[in-house]
Amino acid sequence: MIQAQPILILMADDDEDDILLTQKALEKGKLLNTLYSVRDGEELLDYLLHRGAFTDVENAPRPGIILLDLNMPKKDGREALKEIKSHPDLQDIPIVVFTTSKAEEDIYRSYRLGVNSFITKPVTFDSLIDVMQALGKYWFEIVTLPTETKKVSYGETADESTSH
Repeated sequence: MIQAQPILILMADDDEDDILLTQKALEKGKLLNTLYSVRDGEELLDYLLHRGAFTDVENAPRPGIILLDLNMPKKDGREALKEIKSHPDLQDIPIVVFTTSKAEEDIYRSYRLGVNSFITKPVTFDSLIDVMQALGKYWFEIVTLPTETKKVSYGETADESTSH
C-alpha cells in the first residue's frame, strides 16, 4: 500500500545530541516525518511491544522505520536487532543502522541479522541533512512500506489470508 501520510521514524540512540541533530536535519531537509526516540535497546523493545512506560499504543505508535544505533547501554543495537528480526510481529519493520561504527564486523553482522541498510553517522550537520534527505527520498518516496502487520501463512499472500 502506498503511504498516504508521513512515515513515523523511531530512533534508538543514547546520545541526546544525535537525536536532536537528526530532528533538526529532518526539518531542515523539509521531511515531515514524526521522530520518536528511545535511549537503549531495552526501551526500544518495550516501545515496540508496548511494555512498561509504552503500554499506551497512542503514545507508542508502530514505526514505519527504525533508526538504530549499535552502541547503546543496557541492551545494545545488535541484541535489539536480533530480537526484532526474530519476532513475528516486528520482523517486517525496516531497520536502518545509524551509527558511528565503521567496523566491517558490525556491517556484516548487522546485515546477517536482517538490517535493511547500514549508515555511518556523518560528522557535519550539512552532511547529516544530506543523509536525511537521501534516506527520506529512498524510504519514503521510492520504497513501498507495509502500513500494518498482516498475518500471512507461508505460501499465501496477504490478500489470500484475508479471504479465508
